[in-house]
Amino acid sequence: MRTIRQAGEFELEVKKSRFLCALARVTSESEAREFVQSRRKLHHDARHHCSAFVLGDLGEIQKSSDDGEPAGTAGVPMLEVLRRNELTNTAAVVTRYFGGVLLGAGGLVRAYGGAVSAALEHVGLLERRPVRIVSTTVDYLQAGKLENDLRSAGHRITGVEYGERVRIDIGVGEASVAEFETWLAEATGGSASMVLGDLTHAEVEA
Repeated sequence: MRTIRQAGEFELEVKKSRFLCALARVTSESEAREFVQSRRKLHHDARHHCSAFVLGDLGEIQKSSDDGEPAGTAGVPMLEVLRRNELTNTAAVVTRYFGGVLLGAGGLVRAYGGAVSAALEHVGLLERRPVRIVSTTVDYLQAGKLENDLRSAGHRITGVEYGERVRIDIGVGEASVAEFETWLAEATGGSASMVLGDLTHAEVEA
């Protein structure tokens, strides 16, 4: 799955109607709805505020609204663009200022979908990759060298905790956990073992 790099907006003009698409990163339905309401308040004089959002690690929550446009001509094509780009944790609101020229169903579908596509291109996308947090505990003499070795090998340290011994947390791509275990054994001469922690997601350039 992917998500947007940052919030942003983009305006498209079609036959004198203005289609202003705003995008935001959201992690819950309430956040998505708050975003829609904030756009309504900001552009309270506009005729329509159509919306679509996708949530969840697998994009399993998907909602859209035509907000007064003919059924299926706004929210659904907007949602389709988010799905086609394999996005999640993303909300899109397209505010329409009517320009006096009727666009017809096909024209509306193209305009709403096109506004979202253009806005996505404008803000950029990030790949969301599954990452397993792995912990290893070593003594103080080994800790500095291991931290250096981890960084040199391109591994991402997510936390270091100093107690009687030193615990180092590392983010490892889910598909590379076995490979990392072998690397760790070789780097520490077999003295460090690892414990698997939570599964999270890292964002990298798409």
